[in-house]
Amino acid sequence: MWIEVLVTVVAVLFGLRILYRKTSGRCHSQRSLTGKTAIVTGGSAGLGKFTAKDLVRRGARVILACRNLEKACKVAAWIREAEGSVGEVVVRELDTSDLASVRQFANEILLTEKSLHILVNNAGIIGFKDKRMTKDDLELTMATNHYGHFLLTNLLLGLLKQSVPSRIVNVSSGNHWFIKSLDVTSAALNFKTEPYNRIRAYGKSKVCNILFTLELASKLSGTGVTANSLHPGVIHTDLINPHPLILLTGELNPLSKIICKVLHSPNHPSTHPPTH
Repeated sequence: MWIEVLVTVVAVLFGLRILYRKTSGRCHSQRSLTGKTAIVTGGSAGLGKFTAKDLVRRGARVILACRNLEKACKVAAWIREAEGSVGEVVVRELDTSDLASVRQFANEILLTEKSLHILVNNAGIIGFKDKRMTKDDLELTMATNHYGHFLLTNLLLGLLKQSVPSRIVNVSSGNHWFIKSLDVTSAALNFKTEPYNRIRAYGKSKVCNILFTLELASKLSGTGVTANSLHPGVIHTDLINPHPLILLTGELNPLSKIICKVLHSPNHPSTHPPTH
């Protein structure tokens, strides 16, 4: 009996794997990005790391905008080793939960970069079980996932307009579906008028990513700057480990590699730098 159950479970898991991986989108673009400059926030791990690597592979100058410089430098070295002399990768410090850090980073970019063609607002966290506020008195998940990127984008918008055609990509999530209504007052977004819940905090931040993108796209129409938001799919990254809505955590985490999208490098599949 147990053997039959086990076989059924395995069959279901692999069935889900085949279905999800065949129906989920993937980027296969080979378009050259030589001469283009890109910023990827949160480029030291997961989706940001592999996005940066692909942009470098296609010839772009990629700025890894990361909070942890030591980890980011290891990722930059890994990308450089994998891609050789094509493109360029540099590291800059940025903590999107800290508005002062965002302003400092943006000022450095405006002083040192002549152009900016791609801004990927990727950095994000799912958050903690208990509510945590930043020194700007913002809820940490909202600050990291939305407020920081909102400010960064607006500070760099002039440079993006000078570099047209250019693009803003805001990484959202399918978790926005869990938010059925949204009070956009500061007090509500920062959980000062309702009990904190990290699922709602993450979902709210992702809804804000989408609403921000829609407004950007409308305001930037005809300027040569495009704005897009996306749900990258359920991917086996560091972000999935503490996710309270995903049951494939802890001892079951290896199963997420079976069902979810798995990031890998065709050049160096086993040389990923440590993520913690």
